[in-house]
Amino acid sequence: MQQTLEAGLRAAGFSRNPINAGRTDLGVHARMQVLSMRVVEGVPATEVAERLNAQLPEGVGIACSRPAATGFNAQWSATGKEYRYRLALEDRPGWGPFAWRVEVDPAKLAGQVAKLVGARDFFAFHDKGSSRIVRTITRAALEPVEPGVVEVQVEGDGFARYMVRYLVGSAVAVAQGTLDEAVYDAALHEARVFTKRRAPAHGLVLWSVAYPLEVDPFPAQDRRKLLERFARP
Repeated sequence: MQQTLEAGLRAAGFSRNPINAGRTDLGVHARMQVLSMRVVEGVPATEVAERLNAQLPEGVGIACSRPAATGFNAQWSATGKEYRYRLALEDRPGWGPFAWRVEVDPAKLAGQVAKLVGARDFFAFHDKGSSRIVRTITRAALEPVEPGVVEVQVEGDGFARYMVRYLVGSAVAVAQGTLDEAVYDAALHEARVFTKRRAPAHGLVLWSVAYPLEVDPFPAQDRRKLLERFARP
């Protein structure tokens, strides 16, 4: 995806490469991946998206482009992210590429998801190549999307590689009865390493990236518009 975007930028006449808010795994979707880039070609910021979209292939696009405050950095200025993981509890038209088709009791899953909230070492739930630091999940909930489709909504100050997929996959395994709940709890509260379960990439969506109000390039109306456009496949 990065190579595709950079090729599109060159074709659109832009010379600089963007900084992204964070990397996503192959196969993961992004409703709001944020990029920051210096535009030295004299093109108004609000016109960058249109020019770039004309050079990008189908399935790849920029939702909007806005001017940013001096010093804004898509990655380092971020204060938090929200991920949503979609699960199809039954066969649903159109959801195949965007949700994990899985048999699980949503009430049991909701109970395991609720345990994720808190500031802790999530080392047992992420790739060893990511920094081992305390991360804070401020909200975790299972919410309905439409009949037969639910999503795990997780918000926090930062996420390590594969972290959301391991959290969801392991919570689903506990709800299904294939992973001991005590093992899952020890991994959460004591960072005790276990044979974690990783949910498939295609159910995950980088839903939003948060910035301090004084530097956030996207006003509330832009964020609402994105929600309306990309809430469902």
